[in-house]
Amino acid sequence: MHFDLKTILPAIGYIGIFAVVFAESGLLIGFFLPGDSLLFTAGFLASQGIFNLVILCLVCFVAAVGGDSAGYWFGHKVGRRLFHRKDSLFFHKENLQKAEMFYEKHGKKTIILACFVPFVRTFAPIVAGIGSMKYSTFLSYNIIGGFLWGIGITVAGYFLGKIIPNVDKYLLPIILLIIVFSVLPNAVHILKDPKMRAGLIEKAKSLIKKK
Repeated sequence: MHFDLKTILPAIGYIGIFAVVFAESGLLIGFFLPGDSLLFTAGFLASQGIFNLVILCLVCFVAAVGGDSAGYWFGHKVGRRLFHRKDSLFFHKENLQKAEMFYEKHGKKTIILACFVPFVRTFAPIVAGIGSMKYSTFLSYNIIGGFLWGIGITVAGYFLGKIIPNVDKYLLPIILLIIVFSVLPNAVHILKDPKMRAGLIEKAKSLIKKK
């Protein structure tokens, strides 16, 4: 993936990077996009003179915050309507109530931490909008998260590119480490929850039986 990005990013330029980060930060269609690896690789390319670091950081920051805000308003304006229909498997009024309670209790730190978790960062702003989290509160923590993620990972790629000779040879293991550390908190949370752990065990048993 990192070899492809080293070729693709210079071709798509700042506008393409903005579009990918924007989509992955809050649009449902962007959950599969390589946000972490893109930011890190773009930062590395900036260290090689291909991008201007200041412009790149600004582009990534605005895209991250803007994407999250778009996701919030989609959830707030459209997502809630889905729960006003007859209850179904996914769009159940009880799920909306749970979302509202969750963001009332954990919303602030969730918005920041979600930026560093693949898949979750795409859906967290949408759920915040569905759960009617106050937008001014959402935006404040969204800016912090967008700064730490959009600029932090980009700058990390830039400085590693500057201080480590031939760091491009180690891009893949570095990116894999970033992904592992991003997913690890969620994995620990799931394994610590008895219900979730029991559900995983049952799912594993059913898969084994099918084999």
